Amino acid sequence: MLRSLYSGISGLRAHQTMLDVTGNNIANVNTAGFKASSTQFQDTLSQMTQGASAPQGESGGSNPAQIGLGVRVAGVSTNFAQGSSQSTGRATDMMISGEGFFVTSKGGQQLFTRAGSMTFDAASQLVSPDGGILQGWTANASGTVDQGRAIGDITLNPNTMIATPTTTVTLDGNLPADAAANATFDRIVKVYDGLGAPRDFSLNFARNGADWDVTAKDGATTSPVTKLTPGPGGTLVASPALSINGIDVDLSKVSGFAGMSSLTVSGQNGSAVGKLESFTLGNDGSLIGSFSNGVKQVLAKIALAKFTNPAGLEKAGGSSYVATGNSGNVQLGAAGDPGIGTLAGGSLEMSNVDLSQEFTNLIVAQRGFQANARIITTSDEVLQELGNLKR
Repeated sequence: MLRSLYSGISGLRAHQTMLDVTGNNIANVNTAGFKASSTQFQDTLSQMTQGASAPQGESGGSNPAQIGLGVRVAGVSTNFAQGSSQSTGRATDMMISGEGFFVTSKGGQQLFTRAGSMTFDAASQLVSPDGGILQGWTANASGTVDQGRAIGDITLNPNTMIATPTTTVTLDGNLPADAAANATFDRIVKVYDGLGAPRDFSLNFARNGADWDVTAKDGATTSPVTKLTPGPGGTLVASPALSINGIDVDLSKVSGFAGMSSLTVSGQNGSAVGKLESFTLGNDGSLIGSFSNGVKQVLAKIALAKFTNPAGLEKAGGSSYVATGNSGNVQLGAAGDPGIGTLAGGSLEMSNVDLSQEFTNLIVAQRGFQANARIITTSDEVLQELGNLKR
């Protein structure tokens, strides 16, 4: 049988694969996070009809004579180039600008995806459209994230409540340098404990010669005396530092000019209990909760993955990938780490399919298929001529 017949068949099969890959790319032109694929061909084994010979004496060398036996698909590679950005305005939509992947867990299997369209499920977990649970690190009560721990499911419970205990009280303004010898000033500020319960915290400033004696009272506890001594340029120097029941009093902004009394409590860092109202996404992948008491605190941080060879990842459906032996081990990190990229909230990465290129590939695949089909019909005609030699 003619070798060209089978070469034509191999060409049909190879170009059919190219059509399949191109068609899948076009079908996913609007799939968020989709990465286009391309087909690579290579020739198959060639039949040797004459071997090569080296020059000998007065005879020159000869080259090998080989007849190819067709074509085959060498591989289907994935193009991981960055897709364009589409603004959605949804807080749970996220886009990676860089080479990282979101990490999800589904049925106990770890998956990786570029599609950042997340939503909350009934358990307040951030999940992908196919039910994969977004992975990351949950912050502790103080809002600190330990990236040395193992990653886990990210859950943002809408009933999360937080109360911040007061650790610092700050004063501002001026104590008059020309105040009477027995002058006193009292200031009261509301502070909070770790459960959000308020209490009164009082400060007393008493004139003592050129100095001011300052004491703080928190409940039944009274602090040792702190002296405010006049310094250069109207400054007041506190010694020792004023602290009581874990609350530090910052007196560094209090001045001692003459003729004006404007001492005020400028703030304290505690808060009453507040409920989670919304969250925002930071460029480093931190999910920052906004509470009804005005506090903003990190609740979790999204984990991102990178691979030595992303092209070695295996597609697992649902716009997700799984690691393989040729992708390299997964390297976990956070947005902003080298080689991972940054995160943007309220946006999605669109497909990187180039329609102009794909339609051109369709034409190339179609013409290649037609040409190989012509090889088969021509070979058939030759065989028919052979059959007609005997009539």
